[in-house]
Amino acid sequence: MSLIDKFQREIKYLRLSVTDRCDLRCFYCMPKGFDGYEEPEDWLNFDEIEQIIASFTRLGVTAVRLTGGEPLIRQDLPELARRLSALPGLDDLSLSTNATRLGKHAKALKEAGIARINVSLDTVDPVKFNNITQGKLEKITQGLMAAKAAGLEPIKINMVIMKGVNDDDVEDMVDFCMQHGFTLRFIETMPMGDTGRNAVDYYISLDEIEQRLAKKYELIPAVMAGAGPARYVQVAGTELKIGFITPISQHFCDTCNRVRLSVTGTLYMCLGDEHKFELRHLIRDGISNQELDQVIREAINLKPLKHEFNEKPEKVVRFMSMTGG
Repeated sequence: MSLIDKFQREIKYLRLSVTDRCDLRCFYCMPKGFDGYEEPEDWLNFDEIEQIIASFTRLGVTAVRLTGGEPLIRQDLPELARRLSALPGLDDLSLSTNATRLGKHAKALKEAGIARINVSLDTVDPVKFNNITQGKLEKITQGLMAAKAAGLEPIKINMVIMKGVNDDDVEDMVDFCMQHGFTLRFIETMPMGDTGRNAVDYYISLDEIEQRLAKKYELIPAVMAGAGPARYVQVAGTELKIGFITPISQHFCDTCNRVRLSVTGTLYMCLGDEHKFELRHLIRDGISNQELDQVIREAINLKPLKHEFNEKPEKVVRFMSMTGG
């Protein structure tokens, strides 16, 4: 079966937020002093999550990424991963994390069926890291080494590039990833909520970053397995692959294959749009699996043709942590 939207895009990828809470405070993601978290009783429980994800896999979704907030805040996350990895048709179960708690959970996540991880890391400078996140870099590096030891691979480092904040750290991040065998992905800032709109002041096109790297390294086209939108190159003579995710300068809406499910059961069709569909009340009212499949098919038709980050940066009012990474 296939899940096709009204623009004939096949939806194969679901990003599942298991919590809206985070133990870091990246200034471009969450406003200072924010405490408007969802109440735990409003979170989908594991049975409810499994029912919804099983519906998506019946409809042809093959890739699911666990996100947050910081997903490892959610108690017993490896148990949820184990349940989801057993679903027929789910070929790719992955995790996005800030790695603060990865040292404790890496082995269990690998055993539960997590195939690969993405780690948010915007600098390898401890002072800058604290300025951006209010956290400690050493916890992240410890988590990364634990993930590597546990056999999670590939490990992709996601670096949001911000002009005047960390754009001068690009080469240091390349060296770090080359040294440890990580994949590096650069991401453009996006105007998500008030924090994101402020972050637009730091926007820099990744074309500029790629051109800068091309002066130092020989970059050759490359491909990498995954359900996301990154375009990859490889540093010639090394194993390092570098991805570029460009939602602003070169959007990829025409081929968008993903939707997002929040921890409270809200299905978001587009990161840059307020279109949504509420599933939690249907699940708690006892909807059948057949009815749920049909509802999801109908909801997918709310997916817009494209985001409007460039035309209407004020359009999206929710924060990134509320949507799911």
